[in-house]
Amino acid sequence: MAITPTRGQIEALVSASQDGPVVMLNLLRFKDRADGIDAGVSGREAYERYGRATGPFLEAVGGRVLQAAETRQTVIGPEALEWDMVLLVEYPSRAKFLEMATNPEYLKIHEHREAALADSRLIACESAG
Repeated sequence: MAITPTRGQIEALVSASQDGPVVMLNLLRFKDRADGIDAGVSGREAYERYGRATGPFLEAVGGRVLQAAETRQTVIGPEALEWDMVLLVEYPSRAKFLEMATNPEYLKIHEHREAALADSRLIACESAG
């Protein structure tokens, strides 16, 4: 289970030499029932609260959601679905992503994400072209 980055993962992101746009691939598995701040609702509902609250922070750093998709079927790989949702979120740079991710006001709403997710992956991607 991975909900937050390790110190080493953050250090690697900070020290990356790339300074152009970055797309963060989010793989999300929701808890059946959220806990913590969102106890009493589904994990999906708790994540939706997080998503709504994140909007202004994302806009403030010039980020945008490129795609949000619910998974339906594994075509290659284990038949059981590992993830409930996939998000692609673009940031102007890694620095802008880190600016948002370390904003004390943003960190206050991060509780909704933690309450919602059973597991996740966050993968920094760049254009291959």
